[in-house]
Amino acid sequence: MRGRRLLWVAATGAAVLAALTWVDLRPKVESDFFFSPDDPQLRTTQEIEQRFPGAQQIIVRAASPDPSSDAYLAALADLSSALQAVPGVTRLNSVTTERVGRSPLWTRLLLTPAEDATNVILTTETADPEAMVAALEGVLTTHERPDFALQMSGVPVIVELIRSSLFRDLRVFSVAALVVFGLLTAVIYRRAAVVWGTLLASGLACSLTLLIDQGVGLSIGLLTANIVTIVFVLTLSHVVFLTANARRWGAQRAIHLTFPASFWAMATTLLGFLSLTIASARPLRDLGMAGAIGTVVSILCAYLLFPAFLPERAESDEAPTPTTPDHDPRRWEPVGATPPPAPTLPHPPASSKRGLAVVAALFVSVAFIGLGIGRVDTDPVLLSYFKPGTELREGLEAVDQDGGSSTLEIVVRDRSGGRLDEDESIARLWAFQDSLESMAEVGVVVSAPVLIGHARLQPLAGFLSTRQLADILESPAQGRIGRAFLSSDRQETRFLARMHEAERTQTRADIIEGIRVKAAQVGLQPVLVGGVYELQGQLGRLIASSLRLGLGGLLLLFIGIGLVVSRSGRVTGVMFACLLSIPLVVLGTFGHLRIPIDMITSPAANVALALGVDSMIHLVLRARALGDWNEARRQMTQPVLAATLIIAAGFGLFGLSTFPPTARFGLAVMLGTTTAATMALLVLPTVGRHRLAGALIPVRSGDPPQP
Repeated sequence: MRGRRLLWVAATGAAVLAALTWVDLRPKVESDFFFSPDDPQLRTTQEIEQRFPGAQQIIVRAASPDPSSDAYLAALADLSSALQAVPGVTRLNSVTTERVGRSPLWTRLLLTPAEDATNVILTTETADPEAMVAALEGVLTTHERPDFALQMSGVPVIVELIRSSLFRDLRVFSVAALVVFGLLTAVIYRRAAVVWGTLLASGLACSLTLLIDQGVGLSIGLLTANIVTIVFVLTLSHVVFLTANARRWGAQRAIHLTFPASFWAMATTLLGFLSLTIASARPLRDLGMAGAIGTVVSILCAYLLFPAFLPERAESDEAPTPTTPDHDPRRWEPVGATPPPAPTLPHPPASSKRGLAVVAALFVSVAFIGLGIGRVDTDPVLLSYFKPGTELREGLEAVDQDGGSSTLEIVVRDRSGGRLDEDESIARLWAFQDSLESMAEVGVVVSAPVLIGHARLQPLAGFLSTRQLADILESPAQGRIGRAFLSSDRQETRFLARMHEAERTQTRADIIEGIRVKAAQVGLQPVLVGGVYELQGQLGRLIASSLRLGLGGLLLLFIGIGLVVSRSGRVTGVMFACLLSIPLVVLGTFGHLRIPIDMITSPAANVALALGVDSMIHLVLRARALGDWNEARRQMTQPVLAATLIIAAGFGLFGLSTFPPTARFGLAVMLGTTTAATMALLVLPTVGRHRLAGALIPVRSGDPPQP
């Protein structure tokens, strides 16, 4: 036994070292907000970028009590020089580099409605946005003073902030989970061997999952940053039930007793993750594949490594009491050459009004909580990714209030098919510009008419036609800025709008539809709509669809597994009602409390459902074996509560994260697993005892070992 343990210690150490050496643990976050370049949702945005090439922009907001003072302008000039020198910054515009005056362009981009700040616009192009954003943050830290407050926003900045938050959570919560799980295991079981075995099995499972993910091309990303904690919990789920049974019957019998339930629990979890692989968004597919790998690895590690650390003999003082001299329903091997007949299930006692009242109260509570599903927000504002009250969130809110924080691109053409560099068509474009800027959800809008209006203020420009001004805007001297807003044939033009997020009350899809209507009202035809704002709207629809189809499909699949496990349609019906309560409680709670469900939070319901069904499977199989719901519940209460406590504590750590989506993910899993344990221990035995005692088909002594 000692040699086996040392062998597993060495194997786990080697796997952990290999994972730390070869696996890149830095999360990868796509610049197009959670979509990979090959996702179909990106086609429209990519087409716009091809037709109207342009670089990304970062906005630096410089606030002061008196932005017109010489001291402010001097500080802004020094800041501009330092920012211009950062690698990746190709162009800089500020009130110290441009003549603002009456320019329709610079008054929109560089001035703010609050008049207590001005903007510095950075045009960027780099293959290493992480290094560029870090360098920009260093410049801001150096130049910031109490009377010169600096805040930065823009897609590269927001993406980098999300990436760094995920990396911090990966490091902090992986270590914290290791400590918390180890302490809880020590408190619950009070055996050093069990604690070491738990940590080694979980550590080996996590390391192997990371190595396999790396081998098949799965990198740490938006959702897979939590895979270490998830696999840790999946392994612990098997370990808890193995340990409880080993203390009662010894290691070898515990393995035969627990494995059938663990196998079906693994199957449900595997289905839960595989249901994510059909999602349209790449991060969901990656989590589904990584979770599926982790699910299989976790059960292998639990049953190959952990038994070496289990007690070989039973520790429980209770002795099983056979119901007949020749048959003991707690034993899993045949007694004698001829298997005795199956035991007769005891007749259920008279209905307990108290027990049924508790069940009724639970279902009423679940139904009430479930009403909140209608209020679930799957299209949250961009600012919800950052914690309220923090300096970062306040800076983003200030930029959002000034001119918007999320970009929307609208490509239009003249309904009559005419060129867009004529005076008549420019008038229609100005009408659309004014219509956009009149919308509360729209901030700053830059377009061809704004650029041409700016060009008209230049010396001698009054002698040039609109078409000639458009030609000048496409010249190298003007940075070919015209190409970013007018097509080469002048048949199409692009409007670039920065959208307000903080006060949004409608869905992005409804707002975009309203913009399409406004374009048609002035004689323009919308051709393409894209950008980060539109992508987030698509993401919201994908999340809602994933919740409906993914959870619905899982529940249907679990019906089949319930039939296999219970061999009873009536028991399966009760299991289905208990399982249905998990998404009802999770999503309903989020709806009632108006907690947004973003891309990172959305898989939590699937994970909670897959983890929550474990306790029900173990309980039903034990009830089948014993033919007694009360005894099954008595034997399973401790491991079910231990598993729930460990899972809740592990994911509860996420609540301490400074990254709100991670905290929301942890809360959702906690709600789901707690609901599952409550339903398993209170509803299944109560209803089974009073209504379904005859529905269970007991395990005969000659049947394959099952709990």
